[in-house]
Amino acid sequence: MMNQLKAGLWTGLVLMSSAISGCSGENAANSDNSMDQKSAVTLLRNDAEKKVEVLVNGALFTAYLYPESIAKPVLYPIKSAKGNDLTRGFPLEPRPGERVDHPHHIGLWFNYGDVNGLDFWNNSDAIPAEKKSGYGSIVHTDILGTKESREGAELEVAADWIAQDGRILLKETTRFIFSSVGEKRVIDRITTLKAHGQDISFTDNKEGMLGIRVARELEHPSNKPELFTDANGIVTTVPTLNNEGVSGMYRSSEGIEGDDVWGTRAKWVNLSGEIKGEKVSLAIVDHPKNPGYPTYWHARGYGLFAANTLGQKALSNGKEVLNFKLKDGESVTFRYRIVVSSGSSLDDEALNKES
Repeated sequence: MMNQLKAGLWTGLVLMSSAISGCSGENAANSDNSMDQKSAVTLLRNDAEKKVEVLVNGALFTAYLYPESIAKPVLYPIKSAKGNDLTRGFPLEPRPGERVDHPHHIGLWFNYGDVNGLDFWNNSDAIPAEKKSGYGSIVHTDILGTKESREGAELEVAADWIAQDGRILLKETTRFIFSSVGEKRVIDRITTLKAHGQDISFTDNKEGMLGIRVARELEHPSNKPELFTDANGIVTTVPTLNNEGVSGMYRSSEGIEGDDVWGTRAKWVNLSGEIKGEKVSLAIVDHPKNPGYPTYWHARGYGLFAANTLGQKALSNGKEVLNFKLKDGESVTFRYRIVVSSGSSLDDEALNKES
């Protein structure tokens, strides 16, 4: 599987070993130091608790969670090399001083705000029962395979995108590849969606697609309360909080920084900051084969960090529109890379090598 990834699924990016070490492919292949820095990545499957933990040298890096209590599988938490949480605790494990808005923002997830008229993005247990018919859920169905090697660890899973009446709209197969070198960790997510039993329309929508809700320390400092309205007209108030220890800063491949990243296109965006004295970077890299590349960024200073591959209308102020469609039986594959770096911030040159 790993060789298949290198040969095709991540075409256009450097090999995993060189990408996460910052070396060229040739130098990585010849570098004993690079090989020595590789960390052991292992998977711990717990069917009873509906999770698969990803461990780096025995310490938790992240976990694939799929309980029925949330409306989609997620990776949660995501931790740095020093064990600090990069993802928000709420609603699973609330922490003092963090925001409690948007209960559907959990860890790292992948879904969309309008699939044949159903909202998969905003669904959570906060939606009133009388409105649930307008929402969809992503239900984990199987762990298809696991693999551990010197290159890292792989987890392949299956899920169904379903309506409230039980109809399956999409069959999902996702492969996660986890790797670690030194204080840098990488998650590659390769997701294939296949239309099941009907044609599928991903109507242009600002709520999508690959999202991370980050820890309070990685938010941008805020000095005013804000209101946000989702596609269904539901308003969420995002209050001003104490900014002590809040140090987040977005930077895109186009050199745009801060809140100005929202609604712009870029090959990657890097969110840097400091947590408990540890300098960290959390970057999302789009893939050239994804529809709509380079993606628009639905990245908010209050902590939502999302690459919206299919949403263009709202993010471009109506200048562009992408209503992506699949005929029954057709499929599409989305590829993303998430890079977590500790110690020093990822610079533009390093991230350009990932794209």
